[in-house]
Amino acid sequence: MSTSEGSGRTPKDCFDMSDVRQEIDRIDRALVDLIAERFGYVDRAWQLKQDGTEGAVVPWRIQQVIDKVRIRADERGVSPALVEALWRQMIGWFIQYEEERLRQHFESSSDAATNGGDTAGQPAGDQRSGKSV
Repeated sequence: MSTSEGSGRTPKDCFDMSDVRQEIDRIDRALVDLIAERFGYVDRAWQLKQDGTEGAVVPWRIQQVIDKVRIRADERGVSPALVEALWRQMIGWFIQYEEERLRQHFESSSDAATNGGDTAGQPAGDQRSGKSV
C-alpha cells in the first residue's frame, strides 16, 4: 500500500521508528478529522429524523454501510473483519448519540405540549431540571 498523492511518506520510505510514528500520528489526525466530518452528518441525520418516520436504527442501512466498507477494505488489502469491527463500534456509538438526541427532542416536545408550550421564565436547556445543556 502506498500513501495518496500529497500525503506523507510511504511505509518503505520510513527508515526508523520515529519516521513510522510520525506517519501514524499524521494518519491519526486525518482519521479524527474524517470522523468529525462524519459526525456532522450523523448530527444532521437525527435532526431530519425528528418527524418520527425513521428511528436511529435502520438495519438495511447499517448492513449497506458494512458491505461497502468491507469491499473497500478488501480492495485496499486491509482485513475486512477489522474494518467491519471498527465500523460496527463507530455506528453503535452514533446510534446511541442519535437515540439520545431524539429522546431529548421528543421529551422536550412532550413537555412543551403538556405545559401549553409555556416555558417563559425558565432557563434554556433542560426545562425540567433547569440545567443548561
